[in-house]
Amino acid sequence: MTNQQQFQALREWLQTQIIGQQALTDRLLIALLADGHLLVEGAPGLAKTKAIKTLAMAIEGDFHRVQFTPDLLPADITGSDIYRPETHSFEFQPGPLFHNLILADEINRAPAKVQSALLEAMAERQISIGKQSYPLPSLFLVMATQNPIEQEGTYPLPEAQLDRFLMQVNVAYPNRDAELAILRLARQEDRNQQRATPPLRLSSDDITAARAAVQGLYLAEPVERYMVELILASRDPGRYAPELARWIEYGASPRATIALERCARAHAWLHGQDYVSPDNVQAVAHDVLRHRLLLSFEAQANGQNSDAVIQRLLEQVPVS
Repeated sequence: MTNQQQFQALREWLQTQIIGQQALTDRLLIALLADGHLLVEGAPGLAKTKAIKTLAMAIEGDFHRVQFTPDLLPADITGSDIYRPETHSFEFQPGPLFHNLILADEINRAPAKVQSALLEAMAERQISIGKQSYPLPSLFLVMATQNPIEQEGTYPLPEAQLDRFLMQVNVAYPNRDAELAILRLARQEDRNQQRATPPLRLSSDDITAARAAVQGLYLAEPVERYMVELILASRDPGRYAPELARWIEYGASPRATIALERCARAHAWLHGQDYVSPDNVQAVAHDVLRHRLLLSFEAQANGQNSDAVIQRLLEQVPVS
């Protein structure tokens, strides 16, 4: 079985376990292939935690869940130096971030110091304790969640940290048919007293090979220019539509361009293509740009959100 067939089989199995959230499972796999991190926003009970736990079952790696709370300290996630009286020395005790897959649950409930510690781990793939730095595993993926309903006692993530996430995925309620299938799946799991096992387990070498295949996918220069033009349009939207100039206060950074290419490549590869098309770019554009555009007060007053503005950009920027 090729790497592409492995991921397609895993994708199909995930959709049987996480029902009605195909976009979330696809974005998890894209983040895994693109070597990035995911910010997921949705109401409680929409299988956000279950999604990454189920993915972890199919990967030969460690999974750890961290519940972010206002009293959390940086050392609670990074680890700290522990004094050993028997040797009269300090020994580093690794924290939860030294696992392969991390669920940072309700990340906006932790104060800025904890968020900064997570930011270093995500950006630099290392942890700094005092004068010493410790590398994190080569396979390292953070999925952070936010609850959009309750904002009391939360600390909004600054734009610099939001930009570190490869994508932001908004999770909605499932439809009627999916809700019925979820009910039946839960009843079946209760009867069997166990969850279904994945059809395969991906090793670190499998994931590394898949990432290399994604990076080797053919990307034509016109598609490359189209991606760049989309990002430039977010910075100078007045060239395309006057209302966009009033709605967008700050556009996307060059990190968004890199993220857009990586996600478009992963999306194409995951769907069995051997080249990247503008359709792949458009399929991931909302998730890549949603958290990177800073809208003006006028846009918010007119009821415009990031998704509507991104859709307007996609309609205005011509495909090369």
